[in-house]
Amino acid sequence: MPWPERTPTAGPLGVTAGPLIEEHVGAALADPAAQELPLVEVLGADGKVAVRYTYRQTARAVAALRFLLDRWPARDEQLKVGVAMGNTPAFLVADLALIQHRAVEVPVPLAFSAEQAAGLLEGIDVLLTDQAGWDRLEQWSAQRPVVPGDCGHLLVDVEELLEAPAPAHFLRPAPAAPSGADWICKVIHTSGTTSRPKGVRIRSAGVRSLVDSLHHEMPAGAYSRYLSLVPFSLLIEQVTAVYLVLADRGTTVLLPPSAPLVGTSATAPAQVLPYLAPAAPSALVVTPALAEVLATEAERLAIDRAADPAATAEALFGRAPAPLVCCGGAPITPQVLHRLEAHGITVYEGYGLSENSSVVCWNTPSARRVGTVGRPLPHVAVRLADDGELLVRSASLFAGYSRTDPSSCALDDDGWLHTGDLATVDEDGYVRIVGRKKNVIITASGRNVAPEWVEASYTTLPFVRAVAVCGDGLTALRGLFLVEPGTDPDQAVREITAHGERHLSAVERVHEPRVLTADEELYLRFFTVTGRPRRPVIAGLLSEAAAPELPAAAA
Repeated sequence: MPWPERTPTAGPLGVTAGPLIEEHVGAALADPAAQELPLVEVLGADGKVAVRYTYRQTARAVAALRFLLDRWPARDEQLKVGVAMGNTPAFLVADLALIQHRAVEVPVPLAFSAEQAAGLLEGIDVLLTDQAGWDRLEQWSAQRPVVPGDCGHLLVDVEELLEAPAPAHFLRPAPAAPSGADWICKVIHTSGTTSRPKGVRIRSAGVRSLVDSLHHEMPAGAYSRYLSLVPFSLLIEQVTAVYLVLADRGTTVLLPPSAPLVGTSATAPAQVLPYLAPAAPSALVVTPALAEVLATEAERLAIDRAADPAATAEALFGRAPAPLVCCGGAPITPQVLHRLEAHGITVYEGYGLSENSSVVCWNTPSARRVGTVGRPLPHVAVRLADDGELLVRSASLFAGYSRTDPSSCALDDDGWLHTGDLATVDEDGYVRIVGRKKNVIITASGRNVAPEWVEASYTTLPFVRAVAVCGDGLTALRGLFLVEPGTDPDQAVREITAHGERHLSAVERVHEPRVLTADEELYLRFFTVTGRPRRPVIAGLLSEAAAPELPAAAA
């Protein structure tokens, strides 16, 4: 049975749509009450605000960029624009300009390889970069061409845009689209079975449905000051750091350019920690790895503050009580959640996928159950297939892929998206994700193991940065463990073995751990920017044939 369908769901692209995301953007940028409020701030290396742009200035820069885009020729009816940028004000301006221009935005992670970038940028009319994106483009191009030969390029500089002329009509919100005129506003990358990512085609009305739903469920003013820690190329970060901030007429706070974004570096969680208190955020999204770093830091701070939650929050986040902390992208263990809660820091876990414009379910301050990913958002309905696969139907579903791939999610004739995730749903509608259908390990003895929760258990070991397990057709699981520099490999293996014996069943324990010292190259080789294991690569590494090629390690 579905749990629960609280609003009618929209049909595919072309069927009458609800409000569009460009209307939401235009209303926020033109709001007279918000004009002198800061929309984006960039921290300096010392934690102080180094750059600030108000709503008025941002709207002015957006108008100037829209004017340039309006003169750019398009191959098709819509302009298709690649965006290769870091988490900078330029990305935010580009995103808002493309939304108002009704162009197709194709964000490209700077951590992508040249081959991956080229696969996503096929057929674009123009590429927008900031300085970081330009530098990365030069690195890619030294290896192979990554953009079409007739593709234009524009280096976006917000200060230059503020000085550029723009017709007066561009300083007003974009005209409302004809009723029901939904359109493809983004193509978001998601991994496939090859090195070339497939693109998920996102609808304007779908993003608006999601934003309205999230804004309704989250506390009023929660996004008044949002600290962005993960790449803007991820759709969830565009939703939280841009559209939810606009909904609250808030401020997006960006890390210093020198600080790594969480998910792009194995050391990023520790390196962003010093900027939390100076940013004084009202909300942030964290990964499980960062949540664990926060738990350890909260425990350290509590010792000097007599375990006073308010004092700990003040020291850690620059404000008390603690901000709205949300987590998604990979499983987080209840142990980490309880460690944080002991110091007054509540983490709200959620679940989503690009095919639903990101979020499907989320725990909220008014409805939270530890160990679950929350209940479906108001515009979403879920149900379970006979084999336990989670099916989703909503007003924010995508409009197909840019290329076919065996890993693509199927949409059935009744409008249900087959997610490929295995789940349970309790009597109150809370969803628990238990694994991926395609990732389920079937051992030589015929036992089924969902690797995600096994991996989450092992990541509670303080020296483990990342872990992935495999074991199809084997008598016991093998595991790859990336550990902190300075960790003794032999001691690590002993603690991994002891942890398995204490916390996991015999079939779930890793009996052949391989321990490698984590560095940037290894992390990005074996894990995505959201922390998900690249399982085919890892399985090959852990196979007997690949074992001799391992770097210095212990097993």
